[in-house]
Amino acid sequence: MSEKVLVIVESPTKARTIKRFLPKGYTVEASVGHVRDLPQNASEIPKSLKQEPWAKLGIDIENGFAPLFVTPRGKGKVINELKRRVKESDRVLLATDEDREGESISWHLIQVLKPAVPAERMVFHEITKRAITYALEHGRDIDMDLVNAQETRRVLDRLYGYTLSPLIWKKIAYGLSAGRVQSPGLRLIVDRELERIVFTRTVYWDARAELYRPEDGEAGAFEAKLESLQGRRIAGSKDFDSITGAYKGKKQTLLLEADQAQEVMNQIRRLPWTVDSVQERESKTRPAPPFITSTLQQEGNRKLKLSARQTMQSAQRLYEQGFITYMRTDSPMLSQEGIAAARAAVEHYFGKEYLSKESRQYASKSKGAQEAHEAIRPAGEVFRRPEETGLTGRDAALYSLIWKRTLAAQMAEGIKMTTTAKISAGEAVFSASGTRILFPGFIRVYVEGKDDPEAALDDRESWLPKLRESMELSVKDLEALSHETKPPARFTEATLVRQLEQLGIGRPSTYASIINTLYQRGYIRTMGNALVPTFTGIAVVQLLEQHFQELIEYSFTSSMEENLDEIAEGAVDRLEYLKKFYLGESGLKSRVEQREDEIDPAVCRIVKLPQITSIEGIRIGKFGPYVMVRDEAKNEEIHASIPEDIPPADLTDEDINKLIRTQKEGPKPIGRDPESGEPVYLLTGRYGPYFQLGERTEERPKPKRASAPRGRDPESLELDEILRLLSLPKVLGAHPDTGKEVVANIGRFGPFVSHDGEFRSVPKTDDVYEISLERALELLAKPKRGRGGSMQIKDLGTSSTGKKISVYNGKYGPYIKHGAKNITLPDDMKDEEQAKQITKEQAEKLIRKSAPKKRKRS
Repeated sequence: MSEKVLVIVESPTKARTIKRFLPKGYTVEASVGHVRDLPQNASEIPKSLKQEPWAKLGIDIENGFAPLFVTPRGKGKVINELKRRVKESDRVLLATDEDREGESISWHLIQVLKPAVPAERMVFHEITKRAITYALEHGRDIDMDLVNAQETRRVLDRLYGYTLSPLIWKKIAYGLSAGRVQSPGLRLIVDRELERIVFTRTVYWDARAELYRPEDGEAGAFEAKLESLQGRRIAGSKDFDSITGAYKGKKQTLLLEADQAQEVMNQIRRLPWTVDSVQERESKTRPAPPFITSTLQQEGNRKLKLSARQTMQSAQRLYEQGFITYMRTDSPMLSQEGIAAARAAVEHYFGKEYLSKESRQYASKSKGAQEAHEAIRPAGEVFRRPEETGLTGRDAALYSLIWKRTLAAQMAEGIKMTTTAKISAGEAVFSASGTRILFPGFIRVYVEGKDDPEAALDDRESWLPKLRESMELSVKDLEALSHETKPPARFTEATLVRQLEQLGIGRPSTYASIINTLYQRGYIRTMGNALVPTFTGIAVVQLLEQHFQELIEYSFTSSMEENLDEIAEGAVDRLEYLKKFYLGESGLKSRVEQREDEIDPAVCRIVKLPQITSIEGIRIGKFGPYVMVRDEAKNEEIHASIPEDIPPADLTDEDINKLIRTQKEGPKPIGRDPESGEPVYLLTGRYGPYFQLGERTEERPKPKRASAPRGRDPESLELDEILRLLSLPKVLGAHPDTGKEVVANIGRFGPFVSHDGEFRSVPKTDDVYEISLERALELLAKPKRGRGGSMQIKDLGTSSTGKKISVYNGKYGPYIKHGAKNITLPDDMKDEEQAKQITKEQAEKLIRKSAPKKRKRS
């Protein structure tokens, strides 16, 4: 009788893929994520422990920081099935992921299942026949150093968050949080916003000339830029401090003013122009290393406009389906198999001349990199071309990115020839340069930060005619150019990930969840692709910097990561480290207890910005940021909301005075509707400026309103256009299936049509003011998309309160929507396939669980 072997993995998708490569007698089951975790709320704490003072924390400090592990809701059925399967088996293989979290999941499985048969780890970094066969033959014991490092990380995060977060609730607002990695990440974004405030913009000048050889005529003109005047180099953007904007040029640098620049142009326009020198220089460009987790997230954001979380979700699917190697890695090394496959693909698709002379191997720059791991690459001995995978959408795009980057790493260097000419006119020297690509090499396949390699080749080539010393040139055009220094750019997800990695904050596998938490807490929002802190986010950083500066120092967080790495290596004792962090005079617990009474909530709820001098600061309220002044004449306080679409760095005293004045004087009509005779008002609310038709009264508490168009000055709109905006909502007719109204309108996120609680966005190609009933019905029949492009994947009907319940897949993964509220799914339901299986009963349990608890009065 053949041996019965049970293989346990984390996800059903991974189970389906690995099943293809297992011998007879092997079965695969999925644990669907973690089988034990710390309690998330009081209801998960066992009755026998509810009275223990440490139970809410979930860590028994006095007993060696022993964690309280509970079974997550809904996991009982999965665990019972796994126990049944274990009893039927002769051997158990724990095939969870090869990182610390995967090692920890395997350890928890052993603790919960308590197998009476032999059990060992089965480790692989790609799901291919060869990798699985090798893993089956080379099982090992659970690595307790890795488990200890992961469990210590989990305990640290709980101690940090559960000790500081309640303090922030009391001092700023309920529901906010602090995190060991989250808070320094938020500080980076806040610091950048404050840098933009103090930045001094400066205008500087230079000049450009369009020159040509007389024999070519004006059609052969090329561009040259003013480089120096009277032997002094012309100041450029690099001569200004990138943080403050202050000029830092030296004596030999000349900062041109507008009148100087124009005077120089007038002086040299009619002077002879002569080529002083021509130099040619050959240079080579090397390809970027293969992807690691952080660089994949960065390029996914730059090239594919994906969030870090979207990138990792897609990469997880590609790995679990056997398309790529393991996606959580900080090592850019390629195995010999990977190098051979990449070089074979390069030779096959591009020719032998495109191969690098020798195979390339890359070493990690990260201190804690695990060199035993491999870079993210296509799986297997032969790389499948993107067109041959059958993948679609986001997964296809990401696989193509990984395929190209891996091939490029083994391709020849790009070779270019740069020609630089110095051209003088009197005491002014201009510089012109041209570049020719001698051999494209890897650029033919992949250029970091570029979408199209062919376009990148075009961008890298610039034309320059054949020039020689002493050649005279003619002038086609000459103009002085003004430039303005720009403040430091706000972080994008890509640049934030790069900065976190450079500072050693967190680990690449955690970046997606860090950024997602910042969004969920309302600490940041996006403006285009940029990350902008909210006033609440600034208030949290302000509190932590003033009272717990050391806890959000970048070096402090980075050193914690190094300590966790040392625990993983068995070089640092886990328990001693936790004691030092949490207990003692300088421990986290005593620091918070000592300082709590010193912290004034009224002060914490005021955000002070350097550019705002007309008031004390921006206040954090229950309904968002607002300003407050006292009207002495009326002996009353005046409150005015700050629109959320104004970034903190862009807010001015003029904006604030205008908001206060409007609130103080009350709305003034900007015109009247000729049909009804009612006044039309321009008002400002939490979400920005809007128009209102008529006054709000007890009989009509909600008069017609319309948001001002984004990107336009509401005060510049004509009355006819405003009245057109106010013509909505517009009833288009009755739905043929229900008889209920179909309505067209414009909301906070743009134009839409609605029917019976269902909403669909109106595409830009349609005019919401002219849309027909037929077109609205066509839009309503399409699968529902939510905010940010999220797609409805399951309709669960209505809850007992009459609100609709649906499952969506959005920018940050699947979630439940109950009416207007979004509810995060637990880890074991975050896979799209798992989310599709959610029942109405499960959804209602999660809805009840997410309901805010009534706070007891002290």
